[in-house]
Amino acid sequence: MYNENRQTLNIDSIAELHHVLGIQKPEHPLISVIRIESIPRINYDSVRISFGLFNISLKRNVRNKIRYGQKYYDFDEGMMSMMSPGQIVSFDHREHTEATGWWLFFHPDFIRNYPLGKRIREFGFFSYEVNEALHLSDHEERIIVDLIDHIQREYHSPIDMYSQDVMVSYLDVLLNYTNRFYNRQFITRKTASMDLLVQIDDLLTDYFNGESVQQIGLPTVHYLSGKLNLSPNYLSDMLRKITGQSAQKHIHNKLIEKAKDYLVTSTLSVSEIAYRMGFEHPQSFSKLFKNKTNQSPMDYRNSFH
Repeated sequence: MYNENRQTLNIDSIAELHHVLGIQKPEHPLISVIRIESIPRINYDSVRISFGLFNISLKRNVRNKIRYGQKYYDFDEGMMSMMSPGQIVSFDHREHTEATGWWLFFHPDFIRNYPLGKRIREFGFFSYEVNEALHLSDHEERIIVDLIDHIQREYHSPIDMYSQDVMVSYLDVLLNYTNRFYNRQFITRKTASMDLLVQIDDLLTDYFNGESVQQIGLPTVHYLSGKLNLSPNYLSDMLRKITGQSAQKHIHNKLIEKAKDYLVTSTLSVSEIAYRMGFEHPQSFSKLFKNKTNQSPMDYRNSFH
């Protein structure tokens, strides 16, 4: 059984990572490319691991269970996943793992003085959960492996004034391909995504029709993602790809539709409707309504009389 009180191991540097994994010293202080099968089998059942590093992994034949947040996930096939600094994972080694593939770690300082240092925040997949991993086609995997090979060759070469520039360039391309492949995954799993849309609409309908909106306030992206067992970034990226709108805009649209019902079918004042919709200040409700419909709430109501 999982022990919530287990120790948290913080790994904040590449050198510390190599030491903990029991492998030879790194060849660069800020980045490392590691073959998973070269790592000695170490039992981490007693600890959780918090990485102060970015982590990109491409794994095949993963037979163990991985705990992320409050859930376990089983992976018997290859997958690609990304983590940003500060995320915590733990492993359940109930059986021997024959995993193969790559681990690419890099410190935030490695890209800090490059455009990628700012752009990396735009890659939402660094905040996805393990169950939202990217499953690559054979063609896509060859592209990713080829880019990792390029980074590895540069990593093993003597460091000179161009080493970091070259590796950051390949890393930038790798992340852009990852973004492209995630968009492909959203499309190829469109049926599942459409089912998710129905669940989202049902959740919002129940929320606005019930007492939650008055007790808790306006629904948030975190509320929806929590109910759907998805990360907020994955939910927003999926909705943006399928509907062209973010999760926040989806919530606002549902809110406006409910407000329109109140305006047309009830005699409630605009202030009363605003409070029923979870707004502390009627002015905020009126501003959002006009921004979405180009009409004030009263103008919308009067158009039906």
